[in-house]
Amino acid sequence: MYHVYLLRSLPDPRQHYVGFTENVRDRLAHHNSGASIHTNKHRPWKLVVVISFVDRESALAFERYLKSGSGRAFTARHFR
Repeated sequence: MYHVYLLRSLPDPRQHYVGFTENVRDRLAHHNSGASIHTNKHRPWKLVVVISFVDRESALAFERYLKSGSGRAFTARHFR
């Protein structure tokens, strides 16, 4: 399975991050360890939602959508 996930920063709930992975638990630990330069400033992170896909291409397309302008609006309406 392939997963698209949304994280929210615990110290600053206005900060969020959208990503793609095959292993959500390991990826969350990676973000919270400070190993990712894109998320280390706002850690620790909390998992908000995970959406799973059978095929990689669909998951990557959905991740790209969530990072677009209309995808950000969708995220704000449904997950915050």
